[in-house]
Amino acid sequence: MKVCIYGAGAIGGHIGGHLARGGAEVSLIARGPHLEAMRRNGLRVYGDGLDFTVPVAATANPADLGPQDYVFITLKSHQVDGVLEAMQPLLGPETAVIPPTTGIPWWYFYGLEGPHRDRRLDRLDPDGRQWRLIGPERALGCAFWTAAEVVEPGVIHQDGLRAAYPIGEPDGSESPRLLRLVEAMTAGGLHAPIQTDIRGQIWTKMINSLCWNQAAFLTEAINGAFQTAPDAVAVVRCMMAEMEAVAAALGATIPVAMEKRIAMTVNATDHTMSMLQDLQRGRPIEIDVLADSVAEMSAAAGVATPTVDALLALTKLKGRMRGVYGG
Repeated sequence: MKVCIYGAGAIGGHIGGHLARGGAEVSLIARGPHLEAMRRNGLRVYGDGLDFTVPVAATANPADLGPQDYVFITLKSHQVDGVLEAMQPLLGPETAVIPPTTGIPWWYFYGLEGPHRDRRLDRLDPDGRQWRLIGPERALGCAFWTAAEVVEPGVIHQDGLRAAYPIGEPDGSESPRLLRLVEAMTAGGLHAPIQTDIRGQIWTKMINSLCWNQAAFLTEAINGAFQTAPDAVAVVRCMMAEMEAVAAALGATIPVAMEKRIAMTVNATDHTMSMLQDLQRGRPIEIDVLADSVAEMSAAAGVATPTVDALLALTKLKGRMRGVYGG
């Protein structure tokens, strides 16, 4: 099985390292010191009771690799449009693609029964480029529940609770391609439960990213700090409730209770949310995909999100003031 990880950062490295550990033929697209370190020393993944190093094929040029069985796109969502042409050599007739799901994915309404079937999400996929150049028929949905960081070039550290990668076909079937991938992920030690309703999992992850990333970014607090800040958690709870109302209006079911999701986040006490990590390191924050997801889905549902909208405005302003957001 040939698997390409397009974007070998924290999540991509975590997935790719475990797949390689399980025997898959893994290639990673990376650049800079991280690329050179993986070429020289392999990829090390540690945390959650594990510490292993695996040899991987690492390159900056997808054309070196040829068609793959599976491609995980683990770039920031705003980076995907810029690599669509470069990605084409990886896509054979049967290649499945697992796009990022920080926000609502561009393929969300593909084949979905109801009034929005095959609706295009223009804010999330301008000019339909991903729909055309990847193709919704290739998509597998996967929610990346991983608290991980690149702590030095070629080294991934997982912290917090056990990583999970709930995964499923958009149509809910247990297809051969899904079963093969889950088998490979499981062989490498990844928790990848098959979902018959992957959209519910995607909503859960998107709502968590939207609410907690902004809370952490605005307060500059690690997760554990919220254990003693009930008023701040109340704001997060209000945001979650607004987004759950949008999801419900579109027929989606959130599979994990809100209070359990809150506890999971604040109990990862030493973890720093990714948007706060970006602020600390002076990197662009991934807020537009979340804002665009809110705009697209609230408009489709006809449900207002005033608290979410207010926090988005504050997040964007702080991002501009700190030089990590240019929108």
